[in-house]
Amino acid sequence: MSNPLERYHCQMALPGFGASSQELLKNAKVLIVGMGGLGCPSAQYLTSSGIGTIGLADNDTVSESNLHRQILYAPEDIGKSKVDVAAKKLHQQNPSVKIIPFNFLVTSENVMDLISEFDLIIEGTDNFETKCLLNDACVLTGKPLIYGAIYQYEGQVSIWNVIQKNGTYSPNYRDVFPNAEESQVPNCREGGVLPTLAGIVGCMQANEAIKYFTHPEDSLAGKLWMMNVLNGKTQIIKLRKTSVQITGLPQTVKTITFEQLMQEKDLFEIIDVRTPQEHDEFNIGGINFPVEELQSHSDYISACPKSIVVYCLSGKRSAEAVRKIKNIFPGKKVYSLKDGIQKYKHI
Repeated sequence: MSNPLERYHCQMALPGFGASSQELLKNAKVLIVGMGGLGCPSAQYLTSSGIGTIGLADNDTVSESNLHRQILYAPEDIGKSKVDVAAKKLHQQNPSVKIIPFNFLVTSENVMDLISEFDLIIEGTDNFETKCLLNDACVLTGKPLIYGAIYQYEGQVSIWNVIQKNGTYSPNYRDVFPNAEESQVPNCREGGVLPTLAGIVGCMQANEAIKYFTHPEDSLAGKLWMMNVLNGKTQIIKLRKTSVQITGLPQTVKTITFEQLMQEKDLFEIIDVRTPQEHDEFNIGGINFPVEELQSHSDYISACPKSIVVYCLSGKRSAEAVRKIKNIFPGKKVYSLKDGIQKYKHI
């Protein structure tokens, strides 16, 4: 009969690791939100290292443009659920690990229930809204959150909200990026990214998770690790707490797909929140109010009897527009066009 610990022999042979640390990993429950360029390598290495339970949360499907950096997926997986494909392949990799797929969008309505059964959360998301949502949920529940971000040639990793020996918590995302929801940094599809960077950062996130359970004194709590893969430089900067107080969850921006909008177009008031130049070049109808000027059109929005759909090129400005409208008119039904109109510009 084979030794069930044989596959972990090399890590157990490390000084200060041994069978006791392996048992800690076996009992650990980790949730990965976002099964893209970061979630894939992170999930693979946590599975191989023997984390006992791994949850995978993502409502996306595999597309061809994912394949160059999301290494769990193959061409035959295009169109399939990411978490379903990933769960199957990870189970094949290590059948002793319990893999739980959550094929739904993480929102302010479900995030607290989702994270409640896990010891540690890893976020591999590509949008600031979900990063903020996960951060706030983890702060409110006292759970640690491993952060990762990639853009072009640069990556970052930290672990937020770790309880310290004196009973306080280490800095969280909002201590470092207080106005993250308002950021307009492009995602990987728009700004580009070197695929190896996604692998490095995802592996660093997995590394932080392993350290959290086995060598917590060496974690990146209170620090931000940064790397540039073009010149090979890395640096770690120290972080500090601020006076930012988190008292509740941010409301999730509701989205609607292009197909849904086209099927029910008469039910919505459509607003293009891009610039007039962009609107004139190409649009899918509706009135044009640039996102920066929305407040000056509050009378029009207030008088609108229909639900509102706002759109832009990628979905970032429209998400910002939804938040602005909801801040002024909390009762309005407002949706952001999912992923914008970039795919339909040349049809």
